[in-house]
Amino acid sequence: MGNLGRVIRRALCALAGLGLAAAALAGPAAAEGRIRIAEQYGLGYLPLHVLRHQKLIEKHGKELGLDVTVEWVQLSGGAAMNDALLSDSIDLGSAGVGPLLTIWDRTKGNANVKAIAALNSMPLFLTTTNPNVKTLKDFSDKDKIALPAVKVGVQARVLQMAVEKEFGEGTFDAFDKLTVSLPHPDATAALLSGSSEITGHISGPPFQYQQLRDPKIHKVFSSYDVLGGPHTFNLIWAKEAFRAKNPKTYRAFLGALKEAMDVINADHSAAADIYLTQNRGDLDKAFVISILNDPDNRFTVAPARVGAFADFMHKVGAMKNKPASWQDLFFEDLHGETGS
Repeated sequence: MGNLGRVIRRALCALAGLGLAAAALAGPAAAEGRIRIAEQYGLGYLPLHVLRHQKLIEKHGKELGLDVTVEWVQLSGGAAMNDALLSDSIDLGSAGVGPLLTIWDRTKGNANVKAIAALNSMPLFLTTTNPNVKTLKDFSDKDKIALPAVKVGVQARVLQMAVEKEFGEGTFDAFDKLTVSLPHPDATAALLSGSSEITGHISGPPFQYQQLRDPKIHKVFSSYDVLGGPHTFNLIWAKEAFRAKNPKTYRAFLGALKEAMDVINADHSAAADIYLTQNRGDLDKAFVISILNDPDNRFTVAPARVGAFADFMHKVGAMKNKPASWQDLFFEDLHGETGS
């Protein structure tokens, strides 16, 4: 079995375990005072790590006269996140812009899933170990690009947008055949090991920065170049019914999320400690702080360029419904923010 085979087998075993974890949370929609939240891998989910570590949801619940029980599960990829939400295995799902737009479109007029808030604005890098690849035009059928979810995740949409920008209108899916689905940790391990089977990866912090510390890995593009500037990477969303039936729990979560943003932006050192504690990784603290200090990485509840993703997905037929503005995608609690 090659490196890719071993990586995929490990990923499948991990996902099987995550499936059991999600199943353990399955059941009726949560009652007021209980909330089930799914998170993913990476520094983009730092606001969730902070509010989890500091029990901020519980704190804000008490301020509202409510004892809140919080249950957590970790999933990989937007498709798994949305399936868990629609099956009522979780109450809040978190992933990239692509999966949000997919589930918003799919449930419009029914479950009415909307975003609660953005979690950040962060660039996504396409990295590669192939020294001959300087631009997208240099990739060949021998290359394989790892993504957490092919065709549907935010990384997949960024790649499609980049391909169309490079090769012209209507070519957006030309690279889909080069993509394979792997969780970020496994794809990063494959690149760092020099795998001949995985030669590219679109990820996010901290994985892309970790990869670029290795001299045999280089950056092909940043999503900020593709989108024309900073854009939202991750968001968190819920069904309209959860918000309606659990108003205090919902308010406690949103208040906790905003406080978590304040914690991160006020003290990068403390935020790095929390990230390392929650993730039990082998990254050094100084490295994590350097990522947080990068002005391209912003922790904010306000969305950025979400509309650009929606326009693209509607154009290529990935969405039936086109939002009139970014506010259509979010519950009204956030409509006062300056977003796009």
